[in-house]
Parts: sequence; C-alpha cells; structure tokens
Amino acid sequence: MTTATAAAVNVPLLDLKAQYATIRSEIEPVIKEVIESQYFIGGPKIAELECQTAGYCQTKYAIGCANGSDAILLALQALGIGPGDAVVCPTFTFFATAGSVHRLGAQPVFVDVDPATYNICPESTRQAFRCHKNIKAIVPVHLFGQAADLDAMLAIGKEFGIPVVEDAAQAIGTEDPQGRRVGSRGAIGTFSYFPSKNLGGFGDGGIITTNDDALATRMMRLRNHGMEPKYYHDEVGMNSRLDALQAAVLLVKMRHLDAWSAGRQRNAAFYDSAFAAAGAADSGTPLSAGGFQLRYPKAAPKGARHIYNQYTIRVPAAIRDAVRQDLADRKIGTEIYYPVPLHLQKCFAHLHYTRGIFPHAELAALEAIALPIYPDLVPAQLEHVAASVIECVRNRMSR
Repeated sequence: MTTATAAAVNVPLLDLKAQYATIRSEIEPVIKEVIESQYFIGGPKIAELECQTAGYCQTKYAIGCANGSDAILLALQALGIGPGDAVVCPTFTFFATAGSVHRLGAQPVFVDVDPATYNICPESTRQAFRCHKNIKAIVPVHLFGQAADLDAMLAIGKEFGIPVVEDAAQAIGTEDPQGRRVGSRGAIGTFSYFPSKNLGGFGDGGIITTNDDALATRMMRLRNHGMEPKYYHDEVGMNSRLDALQAAVLLVKMRHLDAWSAGRQRNAAFYDSAFAAAGAADSGTPLSAGGFQLRYPKAAPKGARHIYNQYTIRVPAAIRDAVRQDLADRKIGTEIYYPVPLHLQKCFAHLHYTRGIFPHAELAALEAIALPIYPDLVPAQLEHVAASVIECVRNRMSR
C-alpha cells in the first residue's frame, strides 16, 4: 500500500453502518411488522428470541431484559444476594459487573486477572476466600469474547457451596475448551445486546440464561416488578423488559451471528500473522521479556472458540497513549478497555483497596489498546491497521 493510498483509508473502531447496509432489506420489514402490530412489550417476538437464544446458548431458558447491567442485577437478586453479602468479581472489566453487586447493597470483592487472557485469575479468587467472609457468589467475566476458566471457577464455587454467575456480556457464542457455550454451565449466564456487541440491537437490551426451573421463574417475575399474577406482588422486582422492536431486530441478526464471528476470527488471524512476522509475541509473553514491544492476543486453547468482541494488543505504558494518537492521526480508531481497574475507581474508595494489590490488572490498564476487529473490515483497512501499528510502535520505541 502506498503512502497516498494509506492516507485515504479510514478505519473506525466500529462501523455499524457497514453492517446495517448488508441486512437493511431484512431489518426494515420486521420493524414495520412490529409497528403495525402495535405489540411492543412482550408478545411473540420476545418469546421467539428467548427460544432461539436458549437453543444457541445450550440452555433450557433464556429471559429477555432491558440491558446487560440489569441481567446481572436480576441474576444476583434471584440468587438472594443482598445487604451484608459479598460477591467475587474481576477488577479488570466493565463497571456493570461490580455496579450491579453494589446496587443490591452487597460488597464487590475484587480479584486479579490472568495476564495473558485478561480473564479472572483462579488463584486470586481463592485468595479472596481467605481474606473475606460471607462471599455468596462468584461472577467471572468472559472478557473480550474468550471464555474464562470455568472449570476452575465452578470447582471453587462447589468447594464453598456458592453459585457462579457467568458475565458473558461480550461473549455470546464463545465456547470453552470442552465446546460448551458460555452462559450454560454456571447457575445463570448474563448477556448484553448493546449495539457494539457481536450481537447488538438498535439500543439497549439484555438476556439471561439458566437451566434451573426455579431461577428462571423468579427472574421472569423480577423483570416485571415482581408481579405474578398481574397486579399481585409477593416481592419487589424492577421494570426490565426487552421490547419487541429489539427482539425483531435481534432475530434477524442472529441469522448472521456465526458468520460475523467467523469474520472477526479471520481478521484476528490476519493481525496475529502480521504482528508475529514483525517480531511480536503473544500476550503469554510479558513486554518485560524484551523483543519487539507489542503483544497480540494469546490464542484460545484447543477446542475453545474466541469470538473477538475486542482485539486487544499491549504496548509499553510509556508509549501507549502516544501510539493511540499516532493511529488516530492515520484515521484508525482505537479504545482502551479499561483505563482504570474497578478497585481503583473513586466510587469504591470506601472498600480501601490500594494501588499495587492487583498488578496484572493494573498493568493491563496501562498497556492495552483495542483495535478495529469488526467483520466488515476490508483488506485495505486491515493492512492499513497492521502496518500502522507496527510502524508507530517502532517509531515510538526508537525515540
């Protein structure tokens, strides 16, 4: 690619308009169908989406709700989590994981992550049980579209007699090394339909999965003000219903989900190959080991399926922000997932965590850069991103 050609290439972090252009003819009729039916809350579209999602996620039930944050909240409430309880979750994740715990009056207990996968660290989780009492649940996050170590999490949950709630907001269709879909092995799985997800709606939305009859019944009730039958309330729930317009859109998108995930995998393989050819190592090798100062995502274990909701590289903290600016100057969008670990957020200062307690999460927050990975990227865009990342890192390291 010539310099002039590269200068003309624009690569946003995510281009939902490109996706919509490919499915417009399928989407617009179903939206019109819902509008003409005037059936916006509940109804056949919700039931169909719940049925299809349960089948896709290999679970008995799927329960639609208003968003991915509410999905976690409803799951924990259904399990009886409340004031005085503690819930283990990783510190390197989106805020909703711990925010939902806090909203129920419970205490989030933060743990570190594995430096290669960014997923919850089993040893740090065990340490939490040695330091905290009254832990009532574990919420591992399948971050960036790769399965956390569910075997370890479920073993810890069984040992201490507490449930595991899988936060799979970024991971619909992700599989563990046994080929099991995330959201199917814990007591409950939670998913987000936020527009930027692999399966995203036209607004907020979420869904919850479970194989437990009693939990499914309770979550169905809780999402509708705790009401059953109509206007009778044995407990206080919340208004967290997925609307029919979102369900109609998502039903169309589900037909394309596996192809889109395969596209993300192809793009990730392109980046992996380009970065490896430039001398980079995968994230299983820390930057401190030397060599070309770029780390690309470590491949998922044999038998597992990584859907690459994000493609996260690492560069030295001293140049991370400068590299991002260099890429922005070349019209390449990037993002930092996540710049501040949850244990260092101001709103959780009362929990008295100190800087340095979770070194892997804190270092990832300083080194991570997410690159464009959406399936609609064309070869020229992929080549522009890979070449620019390599050049920008080399230039910054040579100064």
